[in-house]
Formats: sequence, C-alpha cells, structure tokens
Amino acid sequence: MSDSTLASGMDWATKRGMGALAEKMGIEFTEFSIERSVATMPVEGNTQPVGLLHGGAYVVLGESLGSMAANLAAGPGKLAVGVDINATHTRSATSGIVTGVCTPIHLGRSVAVHEIVVTDDQGRRCSTIRITNMIKSVE
Repeated sequence: MSDSTLASGMDWATKRGMGALAEKMGIEFTEFSIERSVATMPVEGNTQPVGLLHGGAYVVLGESLGSMAANLAAGPGKLAVGVDINATHTRSATSGIVTGVCTPIHLGRSVAVHEIVVTDDQGRRCSTIRITNMIKSVE
C-alpha cells in the first residue's frame, strides 16, 4: 500500500468525520484505507461499573471502523449502511487504550463485510467484531 493511498484514505476519513458518538468516546483513526483501517480508543471513560471496558464500547469502535471502511470502498454516489453486527468478547481491558484493526472479508457491489479485531496495550485480543453493510445508491 503506497503512502499516497494511505494519505488519501485518511484525508477522506478526516473530511467525513466519525460522528458525535465516536468523538465522545475518544476514538481516533491512525490508518485508513480500503485494505486496512486502524483506530484507537481509551478505556478510561468507556467502562462499565466494575471498571472493565464496556462491551458496547468495543462494538462502537468496530462499527465506526467497519462502516467508515465500507463507505470508502463503496465509492462516490454510494452509501454503506449497517445491517448486521456481532461481537465476541474474549478478554477485558481495564486500562490504557485498545486498538481496532479492520479488514475486509467481502467487498461487493451491494454488500460489504468487515472483521475488526480489538486488542489491548499488550497486543492481546479482547474482541472480534463482524459487520455487514448494505451498499445503496444515493439519490
């Protein structure tokens, strides 16, 4: 992947914005392209009452990455909207940041499917998320 491809993907994501929820949760993109997108999110401020990163926070990170990646892949005049998402949490983060890495499973004309693997500061997998987006024409 060339530096110009990465830069154009990041430019696109920056111009589009992530939305108010992702911003409130402290999600930040660090890499963004059709082939691979990466974002981080702090654990602090996104925990459940017992101090673990909230399961829904993992899903917000995954949906932010997967939906944005699907929209970039869909191209001009198209809109990708989520129709299904699921997550399997296998570890709990309690501090630091988590990192989501989003890769495409299928990029079609009408459907895009992405997998997002979320790891903690030690590189341990905490959650695996799969999102399906329907791609439709914008009129």
